[in-house]
Amino acid sequence: MSIVVTGATGHLGRHVVQQLLEKVPADRITAVVRDRDKAADLAARGVRLAVADYNAPETFDGLFAAGDRVLLVSGNEFDKGRVGQHTVVIDAAKKAGVALLAYTSAPSSLTATLADDHRATEEVLVGSGVPYVLLRNGWYHENYTEQLAPVLEHGAVVQAAGEGRVSSASRADYAAAAVAVLTGEGHENKAYELGGDEAWSFAEYAAELSRQTGRGIAYTPVSTEAYTGILTGAGVPAPLAEVFAGVDAAIEKGELVVSTGDLSRLTGRPTTPLAEAVAAALKG
Repeated sequence: MSIVVTGATGHLGRHVVQQLLEKVPADRITAVVRDRDKAADLAARGVRLAVADYNAPETFDGLFAAGDRVLLVSGNEFDKGRVGQHTVVIDAAKKAGVALLAYTSAPSSLTATLADDHRATEEVLVGSGVPYVLLRNGWYHENYTEQLAPVLEHGAVVQAAGEGRVSSASRADYAAAAVAVLTGEGHENKAYELGGDEAWSFAEYAAELSRQTGRGIAYTPVSTEAYTGILTGAGVPAPLAEVFAGVDAAIEKGELVVSTGDLSRLTGRPTTPLAEAVAAALKG
């Protein structure tokens, strides 16, 4: 029986594999990757590698075995039919008779376009008969803290989220929840609404940046149309810019406030504070 992690060299997948290595023997972990070279460090630690691509169903033939526990990390190719990609993995898992398939989804409260693929994938998974866990991940600190260069350059946090609040947490937090599910018992056919312990506003985020940098950084709320224009002007493809602006509109409506406490309960510890993530990002 293996614990199999797809997208294992991605931002979240790599965190999951690294945390799994602290709990189970390396030879029980299979990292599914597109590029073997990018996973050389994982192979060096004894992790088994499997090369497969969501866009090539045949690459998943025989990849899973009966009794495996699988983490399906959602794809990020918005233009390639993510539901179809995810279905490839679910079908292969069903055929193999895996014991559990956990999927990184989005909060049920999120109505933005970004959530459409997640809802559709959940339907496929629940309907497949495979024992499942829906890890409905909220927003990541890193969605903002990894984009600090323009903020620091212009002295402004620019978003289209009004006074909305976000219950974000770190990738490592969400990875820890996935590890808890993959290594624990009693999670079959459950959905977890995952978010940080403390919700914050962009005005508070700007204030925290000001505090830690000693500079005056203000929050400038703009319309979704203006924000879309700013993103496309910075080189973001128009369809993706509209997705991001749609998320901000959802934030303004309160759709990324997740107050269940599921994340800290699963991990057994408080979630990473935003201030800590900011400090880490500023250290670079």
